[in-house]
Amino acid sequence: MYEYFPIQRTDYDGPVLITGAGGCIGSWAMALLVRAGVPVVAFDLTQDRRRPGLLLSNDELASIRWLTGDVADTDTVTKAVESSRATAIVHLAALQVPFCKADPVAGARVNVVGTINVFEAARRLDIRRITYASSIAAHGAMEGHGTLPTLYGAYKFCNEETSRVYSQDWGVHSVGLRPGVVYGVGRDQGMTSKTTVAILAAAAGKDYTVPFTGPVSWLHAGEVASAFLKAVSKEREGAPVFDINGVASDVESSLAVLAGIAPAAKIGASGAALPFPMALSDEPVRAHLGNYGSVPLEAGIRATFDAFRGLLAAGRLDAANLA
Repeated sequence: MYEYFPIQRTDYDGPVLITGAGGCIGSWAMALLVRAGVPVVAFDLTQDRRRPGLLLSNDELASIRWLTGDVADTDTVTKAVESSRATAIVHLAALQVPFCKADPVAGARVNVVGTINVFEAARRLDIRRITYASSIAAHGAMEGHGTLPTLYGAYKFCNEETSRVYSQDWGVHSVGLRPGVVYGVGRDQGMTSKTTVAILAAAAGKDYTVPFTGPVSWLHAGEVASAFLKAVSKEREGAPVFDINGVASDVESSLAVLAGIAPAAKIGASGAALPFPMALSDEPVRAHLGNYGSVPLEAGIRATFDAFRGLLAAGRLDAANLA
């Protein structure tokens, strides 16, 4: 899959710091940077390298400097950014929809205070290349949009407004991206992860029912990771925020694609549609960032299926309890 993503070593003038590095998108961003020969520093709450280990060899993982700490702690974040000697930050650390609902205070600390800590560290240390993850859920916090409001979406919309003030008041410029439904190796968490779980189930020869139907976007994890890296491949102005959708489809048609790849698989879908927009245009983000790669739906599902089969056969992935 890596041939889809045009990451160039010469576009980066120093290490790239990735917060939330142990997550799905963070793992893909590190894999792309390592393969391009770009120095990368990971920052996460723990040393859990399970997801990056699905994409990187032990030697490649060992080449990554890994810092641990709580993104909600101001001093910890500032010290981590300073220690990393990073010239660019990709801020991905977050708690997703169900975790924010279960513990609103923790969600606010990580998603709101944590993002402010990253921007404040960039301001103090004069880092001029910053990108951060918002979400399609942010549309739920916008008046009249018609999308389900969630605390996670409210926190992400707050991040967008925060970025505009940092750009206006202190010249700390950034690019925000609102990913749609991300899929691929390493996507195993969150309410929209179930399309990836379906591919894993097919690879493992297990029955599975996706718990939603209707419209769905398919945004390959490598594609969105590449877009975040493209955002910090040079200094930018302002604080624009873009939707990044991938391929607009529906669950039923997508599972038909999977059935063509794995005809013996028994994968279905039931339930209501997801309460988020699923056919947002990528034209604005592509016009702003330039080419960051694009993964066709069948190619992405097939590559994910093949990767899962290889990981299962090697004993590096467990599909015993799919949910």
